[in-house]
Amino acid sequence: MERAVSCEFNLDTACVELKFADGSMISIDTIAVENEVADNMYQRSELEWLIYNQPLDYVNVV
Repeated sequence: MERAVSCEFNLDTACVELKFADGSMISIDTIAVENEVADNMYQRSELEWLIYNQPLDYVNVV
């Protein structure tokens, strides 16, 4: 996989968008991830904290 150029949360789409040096992009639907991964409100809050504060770490977790 190419080198990541930017990683940010898009509030309009509720997706974390990871852009690469070659111009490609991955968009992760955070709502779908939370529905599949988080079993309780504590796990959801940890994921949400990562989304807003460290989206690249969120991508690594997912």
